[in-house]
Amino acid sequence: MMEAFLALSCLLLASSVGSQDLSYEAMLQQLHACPKECRCPPSFPHAVYCENRGLKTIPAIPPHTWYLYLHNNQIEVLSEQALRNATALRWVNLNRNKITSEGVDEGAMKAMSNLLHLYMEDNQLTDIPSPLPASLEQLRLSRNKISKIAPGVFAGMDHLSLLDLQGNKLEDDSVTEESLKGLSGLVQLNMAKNNLKTMPGGLPLSTTQLFLDSNAIEKIPVDYFKGLPKVAFVRLNYNKLADGGLPKDVFNSSNILDLQLSHNQLTEVPRFPLSLEHLHLNNNKIKSVNGSEICPVPLNDLYDYFDDKGPRLQYLRLDGNEIKPPIPRELMMCFHLLRSIVI
Repeated sequence: MMEAFLALSCLLLASSVGSQDLSYEAMLQQLHACPKECRCPPSFPHAVYCENRGLKTIPAIPPHTWYLYLHNNQIEVLSEQALRNATALRWVNLNRNKITSEGVDEGAMKAMSNLLHLYMEDNQLTDIPSPLPASLEQLRLSRNKISKIAPGVFAGMDHLSLLDLQGNKLEDDSVTEESLKGLSGLVQLNMAKNNLKTMPGGLPLSTTQLFLDSNAIEKIPVDYFKGLPKVAFVRLNYNKLADGGLPKDVFNSSNILDLQLSHNQLTEVPRFPLSLEHLHLNNNKIKSVNGSEICPVPLNDLYDYFDDKGPRLQYLRLDGNEIKPPIPRELMMCFHLLRSIVI
């Protein structure tokens, strides 16, 4: 009876099978091998759904699985045996389990040679899993207990574009040029909610989005952003930055588009580059805004700048400070593209 049902499902979905490069025989094999604890919909034959099942171990995964969902279980070990045949995996979600670093079999990572996305958020990892598949594009490890990044752990990981380490226990000596070596294609780095007191060093030149909210950072080195030519989005909300921790032109050497410095200890608006479009300074200690001083170019020279070359600021948030209306006239003269000011 079961075989008849599977055969009928395959026949009804022949067109979708072809679009996913899975033959009739392969689909039968995939559905027959579906673990009894999981769900393998014939309409999506490359996916295996095992979430919210109270699993303590990973069942044997069928060979044609691309997308594996194991989140919200009680899994403690990432087993080589369970993934031995699942060499086609592209996306694995292991969020909200109980996996420790000691519970990650070295062979389990080696088997996933085609993996693109690995989600292991809300587990009990103390180290970055290793060795990682060189094919990996996104690695999400937020809300674990990671306190160090071993040198060489990212060697050969030039395809990795997103690294999320939010909500771990990283300190300053954990993030060095040596520990991040190999991430030549990194675009987004999230190290919010860690124990950093200084800006992380050795970031790849490719870094475009840098999220460092809710640390204890007090100072930005004067040439910090000169080493990050592509950085466009910087979030430093909920840190301990005061005026003395921001060198006068620390942001002017960059092409930042979105800069967030909310919930710090600033009393003045820092200088920022012509390129900046969004500036968040809410909940600081700023008492006034001098449009002439913060304008990236002298007000008298503004007419020498075409619209595509002049200040690009469109959004400015200043609420939660000690500033009172009205908005200074010089501010509007300089930033004529401003669409929203929150005071």
